[in-house]
Amino acid sequence: MHLSEEGDGADRLRLALFDAGLLLPTGVRGVYGRAGAFEDVVVAFDRLVDRLNKPLRTDVLRFPPMFPRAEYTCMSHVHNFPDLMGSVHSFTGGEREHRELVRKLQDGEDWTTELSPTEVMLLPATCYPLYPTARGDLPAGGRMVDLQSWVFRHEPSDDPTRLQAFRMHELVCLGTPEQALAHRDHWIEAGLELLRSLDLPVEAVVANDPFFGRGGRLSKATQREQALKYELVVPVTSAGKPTAVASSNLHLDAFSKTFEIRTDGGEPAHTSCVGFGLERVAMALFATHGLRPAAWPTAVRTRLDLD
Repeated sequence: MHLSEEGDGADRLRLALFDAGLLLPTGVRGVYGRAGAFEDVVVAFDRLVDRLNKPLRTDVLRFPPMFPRAEYTCMSHVHNFPDLMGSVHSFTGGEREHRELVRKLQDGEDWTTELSPTEVMLLPATCYPLYPTARGDLPAGGRMVDLQSWVFRHEPSDDPTRLQAFRMHELVCLGTPEQALAHRDHWIEAGLELLRSLDLPVEAVVANDPFFGRGGRLSKATQREQALKYELVVPVTSAGKPTAVASSNLHLDAFSKTFEIRTDGGEPAHTSCVGFGLERVAMALFATHGLRPAAWPTAVRTRLDLD
């Protein structure tokens, strides 16, 4: 697909994925069904990350795409990213309240006012559930954890790479400052090597998270100045504004202070993670090599074990 500098390729890629039957529109921006051929690529890349990570002897954990509200409010997400969060609400009333809910629904009124917050939030980052479970002292040498989950971010968009619900495969390090930094730096290079082995034109760039509000401007500047976050970017919908398909992040002691995670020496642990956006990597492959995986270069198919 030809890419322009202005980034107007988002509509063309979305429609091409629809026309090829790889994505299915649902009527909500950023919420799509996935066809089997799309899922095959997602699963193949996910397994490739597993194979590369296996020698590191990580713990493999899987959490549901929900996060306890009590733990969520201990973290800074509600302060930094209120525009992205998703709260789960449900009906908790009796017969009278149910009649009112149905009446509002039938009369075209806002029936959601009859719902109440539950104990959970939609998961905004795959690694979040790990930290409350890691309280206490880490083993000597720190801890490496492999995570994969659906996450939610409320940012509806016509750009098919900016989904509201998507999967992240994350590899997290909890340990000393030196261990966390080494993990972050290792995966910048390992991530570049991995994506280049799939013939993707990827680069690593210093980045920042989309912090909210006036205070967010300072947080963005600080994150960039300290080079805490790197993104691995590929031209997917625009040549001038490549898409982040992975990121490698250094958290310092932000999570360990909140959840009292300590090194084996009793000091506040530092954490870092690399996260691969599985749908974004798949879209990068489709945008780069075409919409028919059977016609992709042999080396790419072999690397993904698609043959």
